[in-house]
Amino acid sequence: MVTAADTQVFDLVLAGGRVLDPATGLDKVADVAITGDRIAAIDTGLVARARRTVDAKGLLVTPGLIDMHVHVYPHHFDISVVADGQSFSSGITTMVDAGSAGPANYAHFRQAVVQRSKTRILALVNIVDLGMGGDFEQDVARMNPAWTAEVASAYPEVVGVKMAHYWTWQPWDARHAPWDCVDLGVRAGELSHKPTMTDFWPRPPERSYEDLILHHLRPGDIHTHVFAQQFPVLVEGGRLNKVYEQARKRGIVFDLGHGAGSFWFRWAARAIEQGFVPDSISTDLHTRNAANGLVTNLLNVASKLLSLGVSVEDAIAKMTIAPAREIGRPELGTLRVGAEADVALLALEQGQFGFIDCGGARLQGDRRLRCRLTVRAGEVVYDPDGLAAPDWTTAPGSYWRCRGPEGSPNGWQPPDSLYVG
Repeated sequence: MVTAADTQVFDLVLAGGRVLDPATGLDKVADVAITGDRIAAIDTGLVARARRTVDAKGLLVTPGLIDMHVHVYPHHFDISVVADGQSFSSGITTMVDAGSAGPANYAHFRQAVVQRSKTRILALVNIVDLGMGGDFEQDVARMNPAWTAEVASAYPEVVGVKMAHYWTWQPWDARHAPWDCVDLGVRAGELSHKPTMTDFWPRPPERSYEDLILHHLRPGDIHTHVFAQQFPVLVEGGRLNKVYEQARKRGIVFDLGHGAGSFWFRWAARAIEQGFVPDSISTDLHTRNAANGLVTNLLNVASKLLSLGVSVEDAIAKMTIAPAREIGRPELGTLRVGAEADVALLALEQGQFGFIDCGGARLQGDRRLRCRLTVRAGEVVYDPDGLAAPDWTTAPGSYWRCRGPEGSPNGWQPPDSLYVG
């Protein structure tokens, strides 16, 4: 019996790639069909029912990637990048701004960035009223857990609270106690029932890293910059510090957060060799690491981990379903039928490649990931090789017609002299 589902025509079929969806355990060669803004089917033999087809043979077909630590509020935090200018070229369809805005300016961040970006923008609200970008980050009086929690609860795209950059070297005084920023941020997380992410500088004995991850953070809270130079990743003899596994058993989440100073091969290589891999891969992308080759994009960071022995399957999981779960959005980072159609087509390239860390040291690798095509909510938004495009010689009639100038009214018609072909 032929059913309606058997005759459904799909808007787009990504054909014959290796479909890798850690959320569902799917790892096989298949077609991914999209109708409207949803995943419609994953199966073989779907090409015959497609209005448009992309040949994905030899490519990884993954959920749209999630970068859970970026800065995309250039209107306020001046080292921020523009989300849509950085996301799609590396297969990212969701970015999480990590505390660039606080409760006092979050509404503006939402209007200027969240609502105007094609990239899905989620956010962590900073415990500091104005977020990041000035000496005000050191003012404990500007850290209001109730206000932060109120804002965190008011907007659906807010997924947690961020605290960072607090009193990293200055002498303690009556207005700056060691744990003020962390404890106030955690309190905001408690009030909003959301996780907190911390960017932390230990200052033992008053403020030790061990106390942070074993006592101050809650299960589900996120420590970013896990391989930064200031943390005691290794102990005598190069062994992994046991507090990492103790904290992981408590439910503490470890995020990579590469940044401009927070990823060092001397920590990462030996920790990964001993089985400690961050729970999620993220960039901490901003202008001081995006254009100089240090971070570049999320796939470059993931490729460093591949070169350190992490499997491609694990790396994809740590950029899709793992961050989605960490921020309480498990409907993202999956190709499940019915999910929003956010998809990345990635090439796993073999060769000789070099990578650098925040100390300027080099790592030689033989694999890297590169994005070939990105789909956001069913729309092809990145296609530098024209995988989804017709050959120009057979392009449809609209290709041969002069488009109206910007601002021209609907129905504007060019003069006959502007027809080509």
